[in-house]
Amino acid sequence: MRDLSFDNDGHPDLRQVVRRDDMVMWGQAAAEPVALTTALMHQRHAIGALRVFIGATWSALLTTELTDCVSFLSYCGAAGNRVLSKAGMLDILPCHYSHIGAMIGSEKLKIDVLLLQVAPPDRHGRYSLSVACEYLAPAIRTARVIIAEINRQAPFTAGPHALSENDIDYCLHTDRTLPQPPATKIGATELAVARHVASLIEDGATLQYGIGTLPEAILAQLGDRRDLGIHSGTIGDQVAALSETGVITNARKAIDRGVTIGGVMMGSRRIFDFAHNNSRVELRGVDYTHSATVLAEIDNLVAINSAIEVDLTGQINAEVAGGVYLGAVGGAVDFLRAAAQSRRGLPIVALPSRAARRDDGTASAGRIVARLNGPVSTARSDAGVIVTEHGIADLRGLSLGERVRKMIAIAHPEDRERLQQQARELSLSR
Repeated sequence: MRDLSFDNDGHPDLRQVVRRDDMVMWGQAAAEPVALTTALMHQRHAIGALRVFIGATWSALLTTELTDCVSFLSYCGAAGNRVLSKAGMLDILPCHYSHIGAMIGSEKLKIDVLLLQVAPPDRHGRYSLSVACEYLAPAIRTARVIIAEINRQAPFTAGPHALSENDIDYCLHTDRTLPQPPATKIGATELAVARHVASLIEDGATLQYGIGTLPEAILAQLGDRRDLGIHSGTIGDQVAALSETGVITNARKAIDRGVTIGGVMMGSRRIFDFAHNNSRVELRGVDYTHSATVLAEIDNLVAINSAIEVDLTGQINAEVAGGVYLGAVGGAVDFLRAAAQSRRGLPIVALPSRAARRDDGTASAGRIVARLNGPVSTARSDAGVIVTEHGIADLRGLSLGERVRKMIAIAHPEDRERLQQQARELSLSR
């Protein structure tokens, strides 16, 4: 492991390490090694054309000007990625999240340079991947060059993918605050959705939940439960809060008993401090968190995911809104299928019945629709329980006609008559 030198502007010098036409990857959200990514973009013209694979971006890095030399690829259009997505400058890999690790491992998604943020070494000389493991783990095995930003403020987390000095080619030592999640607000609508979902979750359940405000709001309603477990692609601040109050104990899990399992921490300093040197929290690769074989061992698995819109038969669009790629295929199908097959499991998709009001104050579009306005991210055969602020529609075992009636009942009241008419026109009503 060698220290990076610096260029004339004080940035770590990547020009002799990164090659023209390389595919570069780094961790998403708070796992982004910002000092390295900033330097890479600053030096892009000297390096030449680059390709970059990104996850959800929380830093202020992404601007359309960067695309003069860099082409960006992502599995999602979330957070800061929307700047590029709205400008038509973000290419999308439309795959199940569970497939990304295998694509990297087989080099169908070939990573040349991996930029990591790691925590300082422990007394054994091991470097922790800190706030994210997920699809970074297979890239460690295949990348030509690994460059690590060793950040004093990055938490040291447990898991099977610790690094030694021999695993790292170049390093940079920093002491900086990690990127914070985008500011969000829980409104009355989201709170009502959260309460409906919470009413379905019983003591001893093992939870998976997706990214965003709504899943965190749902967990915040579970303060009176006992012995909840976590096996999820993402974990956030509410996992810390519920663990500290004894709600999350992981005591009833058949596997990883006593341990919260996640792939990436998407939260604030609250979850980082909780997970730091905490053996009760492990970050694992996507080949474990999303594995069908692993998930099949979990009873009472409750999968909580969101969507952009759901049609009257249960088809789910979690990717595109208004013609812009804003979401992802993600891990929803992996977990919904697992929860559907789990003993006492629940496959839940939760969303407000309407999008937020437009900037001019006019009514927004309904999110329970007769026809999707984007792709089918989750087929209706995988639909389970759909929840809005107006109620719960359990679609399992229902015919198309029965589903239509259930879905209209949880749509926004002002949309129901129109949806009934559209259902008749589409020959969905019986």
